[in-house]
Amino acid sequence: MTQPSPDTLINRELGILEFQRRVLAQADDLSVPLLERLKFLCIVSSNLDEFFEVRVAGLKEQIRANSTGRSPDGMTPRQQFRAVSDMAHALVARQYELLNDDIIPELAEQGVHFFRRTQWNETQAAWIRDYFFRELMPVLTPVGLDPSHPFPRVLNKSLNFAVELSGRDAFGRNSGAAVVQAPRALPRVIRMPEEIAGCEYGFVFLSSILHAHVGELFAGMTVEGCYQFRVTRNSDLFVDDEETKNLRQALQGELPQRHFGAAVRLEVADNCSSSMAAFLLEQFELEADDLYQEHGPVNLVRLMQVPDWVDRPELKFAPFVPALPARLAKQDDIFAHIRKGDVLLHHPYESFQPVIDFIEQAATDPHVVAMRQTVYRTGTDSKLMQALILAAQSGKEVTVVVELMARFDEEANINWAARLEEVGAHVVYGVVGHKTHAKLALVIRREEGELKRYAHLGTGNYHARTARLYTDFGLLTADETMTADVASLFTQITGLGKAGKLKQLWQAPFTLHSEVIAAINRETELAAAGKPAAIIAKMNALLEPQVIAALYAASQAGVKIDLIVRGVCALRPGIAGLSENIRVRSVVGRFLEHSRIFYFRNGGDERVYLSSADWMDRNFFRRIETGFPILNPKLKKRIINEGLKPYLRDNVQAWDMQPDGSYRRRKARRAKRYSAQDVLLELFSR
Repeated sequence: MTQPSPDTLINRELGILEFQRRVLAQADDLSVPLLERLKFLCIVSSNLDEFFEVRVAGLKEQIRANSTGRSPDGMTPRQQFRAVSDMAHALVARQYELLNDDIIPELAEQGVHFFRRTQWNETQAAWIRDYFFRELMPVLTPVGLDPSHPFPRVLNKSLNFAVELSGRDAFGRNSGAAVVQAPRALPRVIRMPEEIAGCEYGFVFLSSILHAHVGELFAGMTVEGCYQFRVTRNSDLFVDDEETKNLRQALQGELPQRHFGAAVRLEVADNCSSSMAAFLLEQFELEADDLYQEHGPVNLVRLMQVPDWVDRPELKFAPFVPALPARLAKQDDIFAHIRKGDVLLHHPYESFQPVIDFIEQAATDPHVVAMRQTVYRTGTDSKLMQALILAAQSGKEVTVVVELMARFDEEANINWAARLEEVGAHVVYGVVGHKTHAKLALVIRREEGELKRYAHLGTGNYHARTARLYTDFGLLTADETMTADVASLFTQITGLGKAGKLKQLWQAPFTLHSEVIAAINRETELAAAGKPAAIIAKMNALLEPQVIAALYAASQAGVKIDLIVRGVCALRPGIAGLSENIRVRSVVGRFLEHSRIFYFRNGGDERVYLSSADWMDRNFFRRIETGFPILNPKLKKRIINEGLKPYLRDNVQAWDMQPDGSYRRRKARRAKRYSAQDVLLELFSR
């Protein structure tokens, strides 16, 4: 299949930043509770950190290597970096504008105060001074810069202060500059006692406390300036697939270096002197474009804790209790329930507890002889992993495919792998060069003298906390063909040999891409024959060029295509003669839209697949992924009615993508407001 021309594609990096704009819009949305708006502001900072650590770091590597390669949309690495820099600077400026002009003043009106140095009264100043000497000064290590004290190694994303000094110290030194590193254990926001703050919730920034008392660290010298700064570093880990003999040991050696990768961004306070900013840029070998001057704390991620400290329910989203399917609530034996028919779970509206029950019951069931599970992200305190450990201790055959290269979860996964191995579980690190991203669990149980398989397949991770924050689907099934496919897939991963043909599952890197293309082409053929044809696909990202080319061809043939793409989408919708039959929308709301659903009208015999994979090169060709069909007609209808149709109707949290890659938020009159997430919350609360 021919590749789409560069002018028909949107740049990936700019698409990622466009998504951050949509997230930031939640912080600017007056219909969102105030403390939740603060959270969205923090989420943008967290997302931007990862964007610089990985995506911008990659661009800088290409620039340093003088790469002449171009992105699919035709941009050189330097052109991409220039465009990214302009967009990121504008985004960060808007972020701090919202913080200072809207959110902090509105919080103050609600009795939640952030006290700046200029606002402290005598009582507050005295309490803060005592706090500095009691809690901060003993753990701070000022480093004066001179020939015997070179510029210190600065940890990735750590809070630091650059201090300009005049005068001489006890040894006669007058270097004029020092660096103070704030230990990561120190809180970045400190809550004052009510009697000191004069209100129920009064906070002060660590940076304000240190600025006020930094002179205490340099006795006899004059502080001319004190500026907070933070450096972001390349955090991608490199492991040589060909040379590595033990992936876990190799990663354990690499992880500490993540804190000291090449610098890619420097954040400083907006009052930082030009000479100090230039000095810091020089120390980190950065250019002026890499400098971000910010009016406020340089690490807004740390403000994420504040909503948890403030007990004001009216300023937060209303709490909800995930529903439990009625049939499961009546049956203690989850295996008996699954035997009666497939169980569909729609998180977070439905509880993740049945998945935990599935694994925990299997771990203690004397009839279960073997368990297998993939682990991509599961958290540091996982009931599922503890159940697998218990199963191995009780003598069951337990095989766990632990993906050690799950970015930023490597350390947690290494620790789980070690604990599992200690109790005799078979731990496999997947296939070198292919991340295991499929979400699969298999239980083999002896029933009436025969072995019976049960499986869980999902679109999300085995992570109980994120299952309350992300929208995902999971399927519990005892279908013989489906569970046989799951068993075959585990054998492929853990053993050696050629990939066998699976009967129900689509599998990357072997069949998922070709099956998706074939399904799109089938709709194209139906439309060309004058028959109704339609595609609806929901995912996190759409980038793979051949899939985009197939979608363009389908549109030209008359196929009606609706794409619900939360994040980056390289396809340009609504272009006459190319994509006029394609609509792309993004829904950003209380929950992170994470499910992947592929619907094909198929001449009336509708096909619905759930998947762990987005339509990206990496998911199709460099990961182990699955797409699995929903065979039960009632469950198929549920997915269409819960996972697709509400998002096509949404006029509150939905954004329509324009042909140029920008997004326009849908607006509705108050009487006709329709929010997919709110509708689903109401549906499952009945």
